[in-house]
Amino acid sequence: MAPNRPTIKDVAALAGVSKSLVSLAMRGSDRVSSESRTAIIEAAAQLGYRPNAAARSLADRRSHTLGVVVLDLLNPIYAEIIDGVQGEVRQHGYHTMLVTGNDNPVIEQGEVEKLLEFQVEGLVLIGHRMPAGSLDAIAGDCPAVVISRAERGIAGLDSISNDDVSGARMAVDHLVSLGHQSIAHVTGGNNEVARLRKLGYEQSMTDHGLADQIACYEGAFTDEGGYRGAAAALDSGRRHTALFVSNDIAAVGALAAVADRALNVPADVSIVGYDGMALASLRSLSITTIAQPLARIGTEAASLLFLRIGDPARPPAHIGVEPRLIVRNSSGPTR
Repeated sequence: MAPNRPTIKDVAALAGVSKSLVSLAMRGSDRVSSESRTAIIEAAAQLGYRPNAAARSLADRRSHTLGVVVLDLLNPIYAEIIDGVQGEVRQHGYHTMLVTGNDNPVIEQGEVEKLLEFQVEGLVLIGHRMPAGSLDAIAGDCPAVVISRAERGIAGLDSISNDDVSGARMAVDHLVSLGHQSIAHVTGGNNEVARLRKLGYEQSMTDHGLADQIACYEGAFTDEGGYRGAAAALDSGRRHTALFVSNDIAAVGALAAVADRALNVPADVSIVGYDGMALASLRSLSITTIAQPLARIGTEAASLLFLRIGDPARPPAHIGVEPRLIVRNSSGPTR
């Protein structure tokens, strides 16, 4: 039979202080003298005592925890964004609970409900798939911030995103500057971010007098989706010299599709991705990309959420960040 776990009373007895003083010390209160704090820390370490977070939450009526809902764990950019969120959250003495929605709005909704049951004080939604009506309800229950989509006018909800239209135009402008005209787009599926990137591609092609060259091939924000869309473009019978792919993970799939057809990047086909994931800089990939400031987005999203927690009635805010072109080995002049 396992021994009984030490309690706050045991710590107080060993340290020679009151139970309430131990509780204050565990919460980091400045009302505890340095001598008492040292005695309490030493007693807790000797006994192997760990504070009961649930009991503390009930006493404070605060969980000091934020919920983070991420689309999936397959795309490395989410880890980079979460790093930014975590850094800011720790600065405020908070913790995070992470769940995934598996690219499914029904699953996402269920995971959000579970987080609310754990009394999280705020929600960070990264790349979600939930409709606007669901966001209204969530923001009514809990302060929330959305990353990757611009959401405006929903009370209690803030958002931060890069300019996907501008970034996609940047990708096409870069390829045109290298002499490419037959530039195909591998799309990111049926979601708002993919729609905006496709729109930017079409606008830039039109502005460059290449409307008759517009060609979109269905893909997804996955390596498999990128392979499928790139394969369709390369097997279409049209001589596409460049591919603008919806994101960097899909661009990895596109690289494989090119290699499987005994073609070379960028000599035969140039490829530009989107997002700026760290893996894209590896020498074996070296993907030209439209980069978002991923860690900064996470940091600023968490900052927005803490502002919302401190002032629930403040007007909804959106922060827009500008993407930038990073040129690597996957794009080059057309023959």
